[in-house]
Amino acid sequence: MSESARRGNAGRERLVVIGGDAAGMSAASQARRLRGTGELEIVAFERGHFTSYSACGIPYWVGGDVTDRDALVARTPEEHRARGIDLRLRTEVTEIDVARQRVRTRDVDSGAESWTPYDKLVVATGARPIRPDMPGADAEGVHGVQTLDDGQELLDTLTRARGRRAVVVGAGYIGVEMAEALINRGFSVTVVNRGSEPMSTLDPDMGRLVHGAMEGLGITMVNDAEVTELLTHDDGRVRAVRTRDADHPADVVVLGIGVRPETALAGAAGLPLGAHGGLLTDLAMRVRGHENVWAGGDCVEVLDLVSGQQRHIPLGTHANKHGQVIGTNVGGGYATFPGVVGTAVSKVCDLEIARTGLREKDARRAGLQYETVTVESTSRAGYYPGASPMTVKMLAERRTGRLLGVQIVGREGAGKRVDIAAVALTAGMTVEQMTALDLGYAPPFSPVWDPVLVAARKAAARIRNA
Repeated sequence: MSESARRGNAGRERLVVIGGDAAGMSAASQARRLRGTGELEIVAFERGHFTSYSACGIPYWVGGDVTDRDALVARTPEEHRARGIDLRLRTEVTEIDVARQRVRTRDVDSGAESWTPYDKLVVATGARPIRPDMPGADAEGVHGVQTLDDGQELLDTLTRARGRRAVVVGAGYIGVEMAEALINRGFSVTVVNRGSEPMSTLDPDMGRLVHGAMEGLGITMVNDAEVTELLTHDDGRVRAVRTRDADHPADVVVLGIGVRPETALAGAAGLPLGAHGGLLTDLAMRVRGHENVWAGGDCVEVLDLVSGQQRHIPLGTHANKHGQVIGTNVGGGYATFPGVVGTAVSKVCDLEIARTGLREKDARRAGLQYETVTVESTSRAGYYPGASPMTVKMLAERRTGRLLGVQIVGREGAGKRVDIAAVALTAGMTVEQMTALDLGYAPPFSPVWDPVLVAARKAAARIRNA
């Protein structure tokens, strides 16, 4: 019998949720829909000030495209409480006692600590921005951007910055989006990137297209550059980013070098972690080996349906689905999360960037033999006004013709075409089968042969010849 059951809880089970964003609160809300307040007590802990918000929208808020921070909040703490969820903000969970089924919490403002027992536990602690282990990484004016609190702190720094020079370290999704946001805020922006091209989620030949768009926006790209130190003024404020070759002056620095699963708490409790540091779960999102513990969101690893390997892919789309699955199972139903194909879309200025499935290096790592094709096409019929160029790269398995991955870079109308490939990947289609897909056509929306199908035709021909 659990601690909460021994102590008595008006005959109700208690669900404790750690983390108040997408996965955690989706799980709590779904469990509440399925089980009434008379059956299930739900207590959720969140160390920040906000719940159920769009972290993906933070760069657009910082850049001014979204003017109201609250527009990013899908459901406020008050709305959760009105639905019978005991949500406690500014409360950090500092320990999970799996054996006694309880968590230790600390009030962030007062420091007061207490224990809360549970019958069922959801770990949704998210991910944390990677901070390089080097001098100056914690200096004033250096920001990671993962939560609304992080975004507010960055905006406060931008408002009081003494100069208008910004350096973004890293050129992945967050780095590229934040570089554009800072340009929109009137800063001169330098992006320092360890890779040969921005957007390492793409192959370098496709990343080169993003490079050109960023420079066209006025962003200075410094590729193949390793940051060694962040230099500071005497008062502790950041003043420059040092690489092996140069110092790049900075009044503000944004770290866009990725995130890691926030699993120190789970690891200390003995919960199983994977090679990428994320929690390992079964298809029902239950933590492996623990009957009453579930996990979801950016703190877990998921199955890549294309490669068959475990991956850490921190995206809000996955987190919300994880929460729905967890809440359904906690609420007495049954649901599963089978895995992902690695779909993502972003933009820099009016250039849309999308990918799904495997890159070339992913395919090599998985031991797959493959063929690649790259096609140039347009978003609409070439004669229709507004048609813009689009580049599509496709990977297919050499022996079987199975689609392995697609990358798309283009202007308006390019990015969401990746969804065609995402469905094909999930269905395990070959590129030959894709050529027969019955896609919508009209000159304002597509050429008569959609660019994705043009790539599939070319890939199918390459496979036949191989």
